[in-house]
Amino acid sequence: MKRIATAAVGAPLVLAATFYLPGGWFFLSVLVVVEIGVLEYVRLAERLATGGPHRILLILVPMGALALAPQLWMKAAFEPPMGLLGLVFLVLSVGLGGLVLLFRVPVESGLASLGALAYGLPYLALPIASLYHLQRFDPWVLVLLFAIVWLGDSAAFYCGKNLGRHKMAPLVSPNKTWEGAAASLLAAVVAAGVWSHYRLGSIRLDLLGLAVVISVVAQIGDLVESLLKRGAGVKDSGQVFPGHGGVLDRVDALLFAAPMMLLGLYLLDESVVSP
Repeated sequence: MKRIATAAVGAPLVLAATFYLPGGWFFLSVLVVVEIGVLEYVRLAERLATGGPHRILLILVPMGALALAPQLWMKAAFEPPMGLLGLVFLVLSVGLGGLVLLFRVPVESGLASLGALAYGLPYLALPIASLYHLQRFDPWVLVLLFAIVWLGDSAAFYCGKNLGRHKMAPLVSPNKTWEGAAASLLAAVVAAGVWSHYRLGSIRLDLLGLAVVISVVAQIGDLVESLLKRGAGVKDSGQVFPGHGGVLDRVDALLFAAPMMLLGLYLLDESVVSP
């Protein structure tokens, strides 16, 4: 019941922000929400790698998202200037390595701390910029993305709970089943088909294929976040949303799905979602 109540309040707020907030304000609102997720990620990292400067991600993630925001649309997203690539690699290698040394991280936690920092930056910054650009391109594309992820997640939850028999990854997420995963894929295809019919006037097979890929990637994102929590020995990343846990618990699938949507529009051409 708490899940339904939270979704009933949260979904309209997200859709209102998608359609009515200007680009800059939308970027800021996504950033504020994800920053809570960054703090949750930092707390998970601190349980695994003690003494690391993980809270620097609270600054690096917004900086990374801001750096990507003007660079990340369509062809520019995948053909960036070499200077930007060089800066990224410099931050991920020399910069983060220097931070770990500066904070005198215990040697037994050094590799884990470096991994938490190097993974956390793109893991949390890239989706912010991706959602920003998708909203700027067409808010309806974000509606499609949300429909694929949210309906797929609900289908996986209820089908897995009532019909699930075959565990997908019992050591990582004991409640995930292959039946639930199949239901999520089906829900994604149906959502994309309905969206395509009413938005484009026809059902585009390439868009249905993209929905399948996004559904798979979203489920991987869910499992990866479960892996992080399992390794840290916690059930939920936080207690922000009643019945849903923390921000990371709620947006784990979107963290992978949003960049994949952007990549899909690049590979298929953005006309695939244009009336």
